[in-house]
Amino acid sequence: MAWIITKYLITAAVVVLISEVAKRSDKLGGLIAALPMVTFLALIWLYVEKQPVEKISNHAWYTFWYVVPTLPMFLAFPFLHERIGFWPTLGASALITIVCFVVFAYVMKHFGIELL
Repeated sequence: MAWIITKYLITAAVVVLISEVAKRSDKLGGLIAALPMVTFLALIWLYVEKQPVEKISNHAWYTFWYVVPTLPMFLAFPFLHERIGFWPTLGASALITIVCFVVFAYVMKHFGIELL
């Protein structure tokens, strides 16, 4: 149980750090948020918990493919936020990401990459 609490605390600390840095500097906050820290932490947790090499490698592989369809949301968010407000923009961004993901998964299936 102590291990799970430690994982939660470290992971939460990373998220809090990013939000605190972003309050002070948009650029630095964005840079830190763009770094794959959550993925690094997940890979570390998988490794420390002695998961098979294939499991750890698959996590990195699928993370790469799942990041691609999230990118349009980052372009849409600032555009929509100014026009419709924060919460509707957050919902629209989630919807944009889901639609992009489904379309992307369908396209990638033709190349032999199964994402769904």
